[in-house]
Amino acid sequence: MPNIFEKGLDRHAANYHSLSPLSFIERAATVYPSRVAIVHGDQQQSWSETYRRCRQLASALHMNGIGIGDTVAVMLPNIPAMVEAHFGVPMVGAVLNTLNTRLDAESLAFMLEHGEAKVVIVDREFSILMKSALSRAKCKPLVIEVDDPMYVGSGQNLGGSNYEEFLSSGDKDYAWKMPSDEWQAICLNYTSGTTGNPKGVVYHHRGAYLNAVSNILEWDMEKHPVYLWTLPMFHCNGWCFPWTVAARAGVNVCLRRVEAQHILSLIRTHKVSHYCGAPIVHSLLLSAPDELKVGINHRVKAMVAGAAPPAAMIEGMEKMGFDITHVYGLTEVYGPAAVCVKHDEWASVDISERARLNARQGVRYHLQQAVTVMDPETMTPVPADGETIGEIMFAGNIMMKGYLKNESATQEAFAGGWFHTGDLAVVYPDGYIKIKDRSKDIIISGGENISSIEVEDVLYRHPAVMYAAVVAMPDPKWGETPCAFIELKTGASITSDEIISHCKKHLAGFKVPRAVMFGEVPKTSTGKIQKFTLRQQIKSVDALQ
Repeated sequence: MPNIFEKGLDRHAANYHSLSPLSFIERAATVYPSRVAIVHGDQQQSWSETYRRCRQLASALHMNGIGIGDTVAVMLPNIPAMVEAHFGVPMVGAVLNTLNTRLDAESLAFMLEHGEAKVVIVDREFSILMKSALSRAKCKPLVIEVDDPMYVGSGQNLGGSNYEEFLSSGDKDYAWKMPSDEWQAICLNYTSGTTGNPKGVVYHHRGAYLNAVSNILEWDMEKHPVYLWTLPMFHCNGWCFPWTVAARAGVNVCLRRVEAQHILSLIRTHKVSHYCGAPIVHSLLLSAPDELKVGINHRVKAMVAGAAPPAAMIEGMEKMGFDITHVYGLTEVYGPAAVCVKHDEWASVDISERARLNARQGVRYHLQQAVTVMDPETMTPVPADGETIGEIMFAGNIMMKGYLKNESATQEAFAGGWFHTGDLAVVYPDGYIKIKDRSKDIIISGGENISSIEVEDVLYRHPAVMYAAVVAMPDPKWGETPCAFIELKTGASITSDEIISHCKKHLAGFKVPRAVMFGEVPKTSTGKIQKFTLRQQIKSVDALQ
């Protein structure tokens, strides 16, 4: 029997609307029509102009038969067209599939086919690669080509429509509609799986809206931030920041390529207030010559994620005047969905201790329901003792719908009512989570568990080390022992013995690497170190069998 608060108090158009980040650009264009929305070289667009272009894109797509549930793939760098796609594509009810621009043709062909792309928007820089991908794919999407004036290289004509001409065919006053159901798909993102085909992660409007707002809350982001696009928008939709920036009517400072000199120049010129990136991006800025940093006197807020940042990196950025916020997440939770919230009292402790505290993965995002560490067998929380290892699990609204066309993988990921990350961690008495490793990256030596991340953190504290990765090396006596791969900073020189001696000062003997290899450390397009490649490399070295 309904209670008194249900009788005659129905949900209808006046008191309930689906949540969608599309509402952010409409508000920005209405309230701040003349404020700058996008900067790209000498080009500037206001919020009213950007909103008009997004509506034209939606209209043009509609006129070409694109509607609810159709996939529109884009292969673009961080340029205005990429920002526009994040609004124009879902305005027509379609699903945006941002393709990783650094993938091979075979992988791209799989994604186009698996996602059933009806349209692909491609920048001239990637035209040759896209031509190869399209030749492999069975689907034949409509091709739209972006000719960005900031690109100075060569390309190939794919015989598609020109992006600007395509937009001009659309109605600038197109009457787009909010989704009738916030559970409707808004984006498709493919995981960077190391074996087999990648999985297609499907986002919904509600999650995109909530994570965009959470980004604001975690950063206490003021109105009109100046956001630099160091993070690829193809990666988890730029951690939802295209929508976050619109919600705050900020400025999108576009960036085609991550280069220290250009980044620092843009930070100085445009008084950039915020940027995001994997540790590799921050390390790049840290190691840049001091003369490139001259003139940056304002406070810059930076988010770091994608891998556990070494304490030395956090410490270095703080000394440089950049305020680092450490976040954690995965593609399945829209990028970051946990944050290492700083406490005022941390400011009074030694900088090394402050860096140690900030290196933890932290607690749930404001609008995520829960993040915890559990025993995956019993599905019970581990004690908050900073010692007991379990698996990080998420639950809440900032969560994918599931994996496209893969019900078994979806069910496995959501087993027990929680999303299983595969990351192993501990919980400290203050409730903060700290990753110890991926389940496959724990090194078991003589029955003792060794966290590769703990060893890497020590390696990063050596001033000569640019990048470090530690993996298990087969050992006839101990089963496996740590092997360190080191990429040195430019001009640095150091021996294996010196690295091992450095580790012995900070680690128990059984955790010290038994072998050290120097050279370029392989990384994914999003800056994550490819440990599977390093494992393969170890197996190919006879002396280390």
